[in-house]
Amino acid sequence: MAEKTETKQSSLSEIISVVVQALILALIIRTLLFQPFSIPSGSMRPTLLEGDYLFVSKFSYGYSYASLPFAPHLFSGRIWSDTPERGDVAVFKHPVSQTDYIKRVIGLPGDRIQMKNGTLFINDEAVKRESAGQIDDPDVTEQFGPVDVYRETLPNGISYNTLDLSPNSSADNTREFMVPEGHYFMMGDNRDNSNDSRFGVGYVPLENFVGRADVVFFSIAGGASPLEVWRWPSELRLDRFFKSASK
Repeated sequence: MAEKTETKQSSLSEIISVVVQALILALIIRTLLFQPFSIPSGSMRPTLLEGDYLFVSKFSYGYSYASLPFAPHLFSGRIWSDTPERGDVAVFKHPVSQTDYIKRVIGLPGDRIQMKNGTLFINDEAVKRESAGQIDDPDVTEQFGPVDVYRETLPNGISYNTLDLSPNSSADNTREFMVPEGHYFMMGDNRDNSNDSRFGVGYVPLENFVGRADVVFFSIAGGASPLEVWRWPSELRLDRFFKSASK
């Protein structure tokens, strides 16, 4: 009887040890390597949709307080810092509310950014913008009816599609923004429906970056939760699995 009790206790301690090790490993991976992130709004349409789940690489820009779970302000600046590149899609902490946002890096430190009649200007140079036709799919655009799509190509050659929900919206013409040193100018690909650096977000400090969005690993439509497996047959977006998170 004593041997059986000792065996049970030994098995229980082994299980606890395995669980603890797994939790520690998961914490290390989430802190230093990759963090899962779900798209909370339509500001990055058509590139990213609500219901997309993606991996954010923590090591792409080094580590700051924003990289840590729950973002405690344990230190300032970045460790092993690398700088975001123009065109990256990145997760960052809102400079005021500290809420997680995801947008595209448009302006680098020292840049002058402005929208004129729907065209993006960087340092007085118009960014190449070509019509890419229309999308008539409410799951992608959140609109009933066709929506104009434009292909933008940044000075470093990064290309992506943007939505133009309204040709003459207030977002199509802005003042000129001068990006301060150590800060970045972020914009959503859904140009007429994005709270970004043109509006409430402002300039984003480098230390507020969580990481770079790399790949979509799961996607489900209709506001469904991934746990609602009975909705998978009709709502899974299989064509978005393992899609780049920036193109």
